[in-house]
Parts: sequence; C-alpha cells; structure tokens
Amino acid sequence: MTQAVKIIMVEDDHGHAKLIEKNIRRANISNEIKHFDEGGAALDYLFSAEILANGPLLILLDLNLPDMSGTDILEKVKADDRLKRAPVVVLTTTDDKVEIQRCYDLGCNVYITKPVDYESFAGAIRQLGLFLSVMQAPEI
Repeated sequence: MTQAVKIIMVEDDHGHAKLIEKNIRRANISNEIKHFDEGGAALDYLFSAEILANGPLLILLDLNLPDMSGTDILEKVKADDRLKRAPVVVLTTTDDKVEIQRCYDLGCNVYITKPVDYESFAGAIRQLGLFLSVMQAPEI
C-alpha cells in the first residue's frame, strides 16, 4: 500500500498560504498540508527523523522568505541523498529569468510565478491542484 504524499508548504504570506490550501482542496486534494512560514523551521522539519521515515512528500516553496532564501532551501533539499527525489514546486512572485534558470539548475521540478491579481492566482493554484491529483511522487 502506498502512502499519501505529504505536502510541505513554505510560504510566509498567510493570505497566499490560505489561498493555496483552499484551491488545492477545491481540486479534491485531501493530502496532509504542513505549512511553514519560515525557511529554518521548514528545513528543521524536512531533515527530521519523522519526515525521513514517512515519505513521500512534495514541497511547495516560496523564494522570498523572512529568514532565508527559498533557493537556499532548494539547494539543501536537492543536495541531500534522502530528499533529492522529492518534487519541489516553486511558487513565487519572482519572474526574473535568471532566478527561474537558477531554480531549475538547482533541481526544482516546476516554477510557477504567482499572478498579481486574486482571480488569476486562484486559477493558477486550482490548476496546480489538478496537477497534484495526477502526479506521482517517489519514496524518499
């Protein structure tokens, strides 16, 4: 029996986090979502014995966090043999081509720029929910 994919959301904007979760739920995704608003706490959890013993997981990652850069988190996750296969979806307002390229070079699986207006953002997250409903995540 395969375990359900645990979704780790690293997002400091609580409004965005609520919107992301609401629209993932609207796509009938009932997986556990663990939310962190700081990168350090997310890394502590990702590298804990609990998470490493209970994969698979998917990481939704904002790049603009108060305590560290999302690219630093991405780099640490993808450099770790136990976590490197975990899919990482970058969800950020940054649409800089250099930053996008850097994230893919570091191993992100999908890069989504958050639209500025609410309806476009909600639509993008609903599409992400549909994507999550069909994707397969490897065991970690």
